[in-house]
Amino acid sequence: MRFPILETKRLKLIEITHHHLESIFAILSIEEVTKYYGTDPFILPAEATKLIDMYHKNFLEKRGMRWAIKLKENQKIIGTIGLNGLQMNNKRAEISYELHPAYWQNGFATEALKEVLRFSFMHLELYRMGAVVYPQNTVSLHLLAKLGFVNEGLLRGYIFQNKQSHDAYVLSLLKQEWEKSQEE
Repeated sequence: MRFPILETKRLKLIEITHHHLESIFAILSIEEVTKYYGTDPFILPAEATKLIDMYHKNFLEKRGMRWAIKLKENQKIIGTIGLNGLQMNNKRAEISYELHPAYWQNGFATEALKEVLRFSFMHLELYRMGAVVYPQNTVSLHLLAKLGFVNEGLLRGYIFQNKQSHDAYVLSLLKQEWEKSQEE
């Protein structure tokens, strides 16, 4: 399977390669970005290289898919979005995303999320999309709720970051809920 390229009005979602190393490192080295990401901020570019290699391996093994979010107007990489824990047999995955803070509050995350959900439910034929979110990440919780995700409960001590365990909410959106939202 070739890596799918997705497009929205303002964005192009493309495969992340080593060509994007500088952008990925720049975004994930910002503490404000990684605060609720489940990882400490990157210190060395080699960390971004390792992550890009992991994204590629996960895609080849059909365990995940990660897109770079590129602005059409200036070709700038502003973040990433992707499917983690992709299980085609069980028709499910978890979605995650991050944007450079300079691009927050512009609707880019919503635009990218809507397109990846469309692709996941229509083309990959997934039934369930999950999301794992820190309770303190109210912006992300609000965004996911706006898109129809349901909070299923609290996972205690689920993510280990910054030398401590953190709770996380698990949310989900089922295919028929997504389909219903497309009719409205």
